[in-house]
Amino acid sequence: MPNAGDEVVVYTRPGCPFSMKLRLQLRLTRLRYSERDIWDDPDAAAYVRSVADGNETVPTVCVAGHALVNPSLREVLSLVRRYAPDALPRR
Repeated sequence: MPNAGDEVVVYTRPGCPFSMKLRLQLRLTRLRYSERDIWDDPDAAAYVRSVADGNETVPTVCVAGHALVNPSLREVLSLVRRYAPDALPRR
């Protein structure tokens, strides 16, 4: 489960091309988020399994308690605008 202070959490694993792509896209938007490696963090892996039908599908993103499994950048930003606008870069 994400920590209360983490509005946007990206769950990944090393070598996953889908995770790498999303993380690069998120960095380019300058969105504030934290990352959790499901291979390094058993709690993170358990959380991903709980929202991904028992699978360790990454990337999985949690935005203020709302999970997205293998989302597009557009889906992530839409949820961030709605539930965690403070994570967006300041203009």
